[in-house]
Amino acid sequence: MTTKVASSDPMSKYWWVYLLQGVVTLILGGLLLFKPGLTSVVVVLFLGVYWLVSGVFSLFGAFTSRGDGQRGWMLGSGLLGIIAGLIVIGHPLVATVLAPAILVLIVGFIGVIIGAIGLVQAFRGGGWGAGLWGAISIIFGLLLLFNPLGAVVALPLLLGILGVIAGLALVFMSFRVRKG
Repeated sequence: MTTKVASSDPMSKYWWVYLLQGVVTLILGGLLLFKPGLTSVVVVLFLGVYWLVSGVFSLFGAFTSRGDGQRGWMLGSGLLGIIAGLIVIGHPLVATVLAPAILVLIVGFIGVIIGAIGLVQAFRGGGWGAGLWGAISIIFGLLLLFNPLGAVVALPLLLGILGVIAGLALVFMSFRVRKG
């Protein structure tokens, strides 16, 4: 009679979750690399459907909650989710370009601010590292601000590369977790 020794790692019995997540991430990353336009539209459509469904549930929760002080937040987020979902589903191509463009502009603006803070820190004795980081942040921030559509075009490719790397890492991690 043999007894099976349980692994000391409680996550080892869930190794397949990491494997599944890794495979899905690899597929999404590959699609973003080889079919970036179509994949981006599909991802944005899924996001629109998610917002719509989430908004409906939040709205339903707002009317069925027992007045725990969250009703206003649930009502507002529900309405916003429904409106955003309907806009994205109704205009998926515009949303596919507009949503990342807005994100790129925000990141560019933040990059310029962080860069300016780094330069100020460098001149106040923070060292050349803070100044170099500040200058690089300002340059990248300005590149994003002055060419947001170029950054939007590059975004699916960058996300595809990151997806492939993260997917491979998750697949390898799943087998490592499985071994315990």
